[in-house]
Amino acid sequence: MRLKTIHTGNFMLDGGAMFGTVPKSIWQKINPANDQNMCNWAMRCLLVEDGNRLILIDNGMGEKQSEKFFGYYYLNGIHSLKKSLHDAGVDFNDITDVVLTHLHFDHCGGSVKWNTMKDNYELTFPNATYWVHESHWNHAINPNPREKASFLKENMLPIQELGHLKFMPDNLQITDNISGILAQGHTESMFCPKISIGNQTLVFMADMIPSIGHIKPNYVMGYDIRPLETMKERESFLKKAVSDEYILFFEHDLSIECGTISVLERGYQIQNAGNLSDFVK
Repeated sequence: MRLKTIHTGNFMLDGGAMFGTVPKSIWQKINPANDQNMCNWAMRCLLVEDGNRLILIDNGMGEKQSEKFFGYYYLNGIHSLKKSLHDAGVDFNDITDVVLTHLHFDHCGGSVKWNTMKDNYELTFPNATYWVHESHWNHAINPNPREKASFLKENMLPIQELGHLKFMPDNLQITDNISGILAQGHTESMFCPKISIGNQTLVFMADMIPSIGHIKPNYVMGYDIRPLETMKERESFLKKAVSDEYILFFEHDLSIECGTISVLERGYQIQNAGNLSDFVK
């Protein structure tokens, strides 16, 4: 099995929205904001080669939205989905499976692109099966007013219309080595992939714990639809992460890809932090 970090670029979000009720005087020490209160975040995805399958977990924001849309999010950095895959020696056509943790635009926007004429959409990964949890799919295509702006139909419906959508099985097993955890706090039935690599377990945290600044269970994003559920899910997950020595893969932390967790008198803390290659050889 081979794992490779795929960087798709950075974007900016309001610091208060990212930390909810936590005061700025506390969170800005971890994630400094600019003069507009915006903090910079990664859109970090994961490539997994498992046997004869080449699996991409999430795919960033994509490139098909309007200049006005991208202007809201201050895209920055040197990375893109295409460049990162190319650097990994992978073509869009090589991907066999796309696993989408959830369908917010910063996680699935790279699934679909404009055709050459820019008059219709086509799949970025034409040979891939796109995996989504059925409950989340139904939630996303009939969005509530709070999440409506995050679920863009052009990111989702072409997958179904072109016949590449597949719902995850009840046991959440994608391959022999990739299963997952469902979380209900951030959005309905978000899927956090759980990957077995020999005697190690890596969990792709998606937006359950988007960065090391969100390790504390009460550091909950304003975007979460069920914040109290997020707190319960984190507490339960972190307890198991400590006991089972999970490696956590952070999708949105600007500089830290992975870490392990310890529990001290003051609560859960990052024990070791670094790049994916520091943990998985």
